[in-house]
Amino acid sequence: MHVRPMTKEDNQAVMTLVKRSLEHLDLALPGTAYFDPHLDHLYDYYQTHTPGNYWVLEHEHTIIGGVGIAPFSASESICELQKLYLYPEFQKSGLSHQLMLTALSFAKKHYRSCYLETHTDLKSACALYEKYGFESLGHPLNGSEHSAMNVWYLKNLSDTDL
Repeated sequence: MHVRPMTKEDNQAVMTLVKRSLEHLDLALPGTAYFDPHLDHLYDYYQTHTPGNYWVLEHEHTIIGGVGIAPFSASESICELQKLYLYPEFQKSGLSHQLMLTALSFAKKHYRSCYLETHTDLKSACALYEKYGFESLGHPLNGSEHSAMNVWYLKNLSDTDL
């Protein structure tokens, strides 16, 4: 298994990963990444939102997970951790840590803080974020786009050893 930057050819596989993951979690709802207007061409989105990138995790030439970093709103100092998904059969195997380390290492080089939005139903995701030093905000930052999310985290990247 290895993490690599997304290519244009990965668009369909990543869209399927995101949608199936949200369907599995009963979160295929308006206000989630399921209805993200950029979901079918994520590669292009990350190429135009710099500094940003999306990485995929491959197992036997199949994409089984992914994560992205993109600028958050109009701020030059805050990025957003986006679309961290791993197929259910690969969860609880430590693979999400590979994705987090890849994303946060990149983010630390370009930003001062990292923001993310998630849902309380995603208890293991919340535990993962808290393990990496994300602190709950209690409210979304201005510019938030995913109205169905109900937990918002922010991490100071300058204090991070990765």
